[in-house]
Amino acid sequence: MAHFQNEEIIEKINAFLAEEFEISADNMLPSANLKETLDLDSLDYIDLVVVIESNFAFKVKPEDFVGITTFQDFYDYVINNIKVEELA
Repeated sequence: MAHFQNEEIIEKINAFLAEEFEISADNMLPSANLKETLDLDSLDYIDLVVVIESNFAFKVKPEDFVGITTFQDFYDYVINNIKVEELA
């Protein structure tokens, strides 16, 4: 797997979130609330998991979302999991 830089990962995350949830990337501030900004319900979380897994090739567990409230939390989660996959 190619090594990604954090900025590239965040850009990729924002691009697929903008497309999947039909919102402007301008609304995706690191401190913004992920659930409120994307207007997520339980089905949307399933879509989010599928999009992450297909774009970043790692498995997501539902309990992983417990501590994720902001976009920065989400970015950190994805970045950390990509780095774990690269080391595996």
